[in-house]
This record gives sequence, C-alpha cells and structure tokens, in this order.
Amino acid sequence: MSEPAAETAVRLIVVDDHPVVRDGIKGMLDHDDRIEVVGEAGDGVEALAQVRRLDPDLVLMDLRMPGGDGVSAIRALRERSADRPRILVLTTYDTDRDIYTAIDAGADGYLLKATSRAELVDAVLQAQAGRSVLAQSAVQSLMDRDRGRQLTDREVEVLRAIAGGGTNRDVAKDLLVSEATVKTHLMRLYPKLGVRDRAAAVRVAYERGLLG
Repeated sequence: MSEPAAETAVRLIVVDDHPVVRDGIKGMLDHDDRIEVVGEAGDGVEALAQVRRLDPDLVLMDLRMPGGDGVSAIRALRERSADRPRILVLTTYDTDRDIYTAIDAGADGYLLKATSRAELVDAVLQAQAGRSVLAQSAVQSLMDRDRGRQLTDREVEVLRAIAGGGTNRDVAKDLLVSEATVKTHLMRLYPKLGVRDRAAAVRVAYERGLLG
C-alpha cells in the first residue's frame, strides 16, 4: 500500500470476493494521492463490518458475491445513512436489471471492471463530490434499449433542478422524493441523452431545448 495520503484524500474500501481483483483495484488507486484505500472485504457482510469499523468516505462494491451480495449490503448501508459512505458499484455485470436494482438500492454510480484507471479515479472523485456516475459501456447498453424514448416530465424536472445547481439531496427535498429516486431518474435519463454524468446531461438537454 502507498504512503499515507493527504488528509483530504477520499478514504475508501474495496469489496470483491476475489483477492486478486481486490489487489488489482488497490494497485490502480494507491498511486493517486487524492485516494486512500483503507480496507477491503470479501463479501457484503464483511463490508458492513468494515464500514462500521473504518467509517470510509466511499465503498467500491461488487454485486454478486457468495456470503453476502452487494445489493443487500447497499440497502443496509443506506438504512444506516442516506449519503455516507458513497457507494460505487464495480462489477462485470451490465444488464438493465443489475444496473437499476443497484441504483434503486442506493448506489451512487455503476462502473464495469473493464474501466480504465483514469475513469475509475474520476468516478471515485465525482461520487465523493455527490454526483452520479454511469459507465459508458452501461450507457451504451441502455441507449440501445432506450433509443428514441423521450424524457418523462419527472426526468425533465430532475434535470432542471440539477441545472440550477442542486445536489441529489437538494433535488430530493424540492421534489419530495427520496435521494435514491433522484439517482434512479438520473440513471434512466442518461442513456436517453447518450451521456454518462449530470454535467453532460444538462448540457445536452439545453442543446436539445428540453430545459427552455
């Protein structure tokens, strides 16, 4: 593991049932002084214990693990706190059901293990800043399904609130919904616009005249 990171570094734990995968992820992140890997877990149950012990800022969570799956762990973490730690799914599965189930459970983003080091680092920093992130390959998968679909009125409302500078929590309060619901709307509108984050979604929405 690298030398101790700066106090402002994002403290995270890596959750995956394969030790070699955990080592690879740690190796990708340990060289960035903005991120500090403070722990790891082999399943969802161990992840919950590690979160209680280490109080990390963010969890990189696999989905399908024997001994305690990722979605159940995400739900348990969100019952404990609505926004701490931030949770990024990092998995090999990119089906619509996997994506929506994880986001509905309270994940802040969805990445695939094929992502590059630069993309992973950026996603960690974006999630820590309160933004939702969706892997480009997952966006493409959903775009193929959602091509030609229009944004719903609720999705436009969410985008308009985001464009006004609101965080997911702010938008949830304004629209009288849960933060998880806001994340779900964002993840469903991203592929319709062909984007992977909120800044790009707002820009494209303005370009298309959706926000007036």
